[in-house]
Amino acid sequence: MINLNNVTLRRGRDILLEDLSLTVHARQRVGVVGRNGTGKSSLFALLLGQLGADRGEVQMPAGLTVATVSQENPAGTRAAIEYVIDGDTELRELEANLARAEADQNVTRQADIHERLNTIGGYAGRARAARLLHGLGFAPDTFDRPINSFSGGWRMRLNLAQALMCRSDLMLLDEPTNHLDLDAVLWLQEFLARYPGTLLVISHDRDFLDAVAGQILHLEGKRGVLYTGNYSAFEVRRAEKLEQQQAQYENQAKRRAHLQAFVDRFRYKATKARQAQSRLKQLERMETVAPAHWDSPFTFAFAEPKRLPTWLLRLDGAAAGYDNTPVVAGMKLTIAPGDRLALLGRNGAGKSTVMRLLAGEQPSLAEPVGRDRYLNIGYFAQHQLEQLDHQASALTHLQRMDPAATEQKLRNFLGGFDFHGDKALAPVAPFSGGEKARLALAMVVYTEPNLLLLDEPTNHLDLDMRQALERALQDFAGAVVLVAHDRHLIDATCDQLWRVADGRCEPFDGDLDDYARWLRAQQANAEGGNTPAPAEPEPARSSSREARQAAADQRNREKPLRNELKKLERELDRVTVKLDELETQLADPDLYAPENRERAARLTTEQGRLRKSRDDIEQRWLDCASELEEA
Repeated sequence: MINLNNVTLRRGRDILLEDLSLTVHARQRVGVVGRNGTGKSSLFALLLGQLGADRGEVQMPAGLTVATVSQENPAGTRAAIEYVIDGDTELRELEANLARAEADQNVTRQADIHERLNTIGGYAGRARAARLLHGLGFAPDTFDRPINSFSGGWRMRLNLAQALMCRSDLMLLDEPTNHLDLDAVLWLQEFLARYPGTLLVISHDRDFLDAVAGQILHLEGKRGVLYTGNYSAFEVRRAEKLEQQQAQYENQAKRRAHLQAFVDRFRYKATKARQAQSRLKQLERMETVAPAHWDSPFTFAFAEPKRLPTWLLRLDGAAAGYDNTPVVAGMKLTIAPGDRLALLGRNGAGKSTVMRLLAGEQPSLAEPVGRDRYLNIGYFAQHQLEQLDHQASALTHLQRMDPAATEQKLRNFLGGFDFHGDKALAPVAPFSGGEKARLALAMVVYTEPNLLLLDEPTNHLDLDMRQALERALQDFAGAVVLVAHDRHLIDATCDQLWRVADGRCEPFDGDLDDYARWLRAQQANAEGGNTPAPAEPEPARSSSREARQAAADQRNREKPLRNELKKLERELDRVTVKLDELETQLADPDLYAPENRERAARLTTEQGRLRKSRDDIEQRWLDCASELEEA
């Protein structure tokens, strides 16, 4: 049992936590949440003995074995699997002792060590390390590669594998999913579900927390409150708590009124129909979820794209790769406004390569990619943060993108991403990873794209920012292609799943639960298990597949109506412009002089004709909109 009694913790002159009292019982699983800077990582440092409490008492059992992930990238020529095995310190000590006993020909000591090795499963240590590496996405032929041959992200996975290798009583994991793909996240969820010790995990991935946590410790305003249940239960409980406070209730009421006003005004306008439906969903969820994020500092939205052509991108046999060697080939895909695609697959399968192909950053190695002339791509890449100018401010970054914009306009825009006052003028260099990610995302939003390509946009983003991004994507009128390890974001924003594997990019017939089952079957087969890979998702999930197919059929039925609405809107815009010009002429007093009588009569007749044409177009638009609503 871990006890914190009235603990106060400082960093420099700032108080991070004040009078925190907390009890964590053995084998509990606690998710630690809160905005960046609220003291989550400092709390872990306190439990690890790296920081001392400024006031209060920390009580932990003697002899507790604690596992945690090193935040420093490992280096050297040691083989990856040997580095992972190092996580089991007792096993390594027994191996060293056994070597000494053999050198001393101490048979009794050797027997004792062999007995202990048998007790702790030491003879299966290498196999256990191999399973960990495989689960975290390492291919078997990389197990014996030196650490120096891996990139930074893969080295952090080695650190995680080493922590999981430790036979610990307490495990402290700080953002363990940041360097993982969705496949590895799903595997880690299952691993932690079987972990027999006490678990404290910091995460901004709500689905991950739902899967692994039974309690949520929420840090806010230098205080900490422990809630029973997973993250979804925490959201509901905190929402109920906040709703009891009048000021917050009034804030929510204003937000509801704003959303309802938008719906009432635009739900029957074709160009706003998708956004109106998204706001209806927000109203439905607001009773439980939105209040938990009522005080979020993030209030941004994607601007309405200037152009929304019938299609944006077409791939018919395209291939992506390097040095004339395809990584993914035979891609056939059409992306149109309103499409929401998520790319699934392990790291290294080619997801980012496909995204670069779509973004135009590398050419197709086979059939070219068709691009509409009005295509405007907003591309958030994994290397986006590295391309920021660390000496420039957030405001300077936007001024370079749009020199004609006023400073006030740009500062107002940055405020939606919580860059206020001096923060908008400060150099980027000392920004946290989350702040840099927010700036990089803000730069993408500012370009007013009609196609968003988002490659792991949630890395370093806290829960409030992820909530704001989810809401903005729901309102976005263009198309989205998303690569993410955040299941909740995929579920909330995407309706098509495409799997990148074995050199192909193809639709996945099922939902994320089906994908998780498919991965488990593949894992069992790879480890020599007896669980056969199902040929197709289980019948119990067939309704989900049917719903996905029905949604696709629905879009096909709606497409002619949507095209007709766009055509009518263009006609209406043209007639309205002519009518405005005509009425400007009719407002000229000189037109009614005797010598202009014939011209005045002609313009008046034309005005009547244009008004009738406008009324006819509006009626056709209303009829078409009603038909679309019924569909």
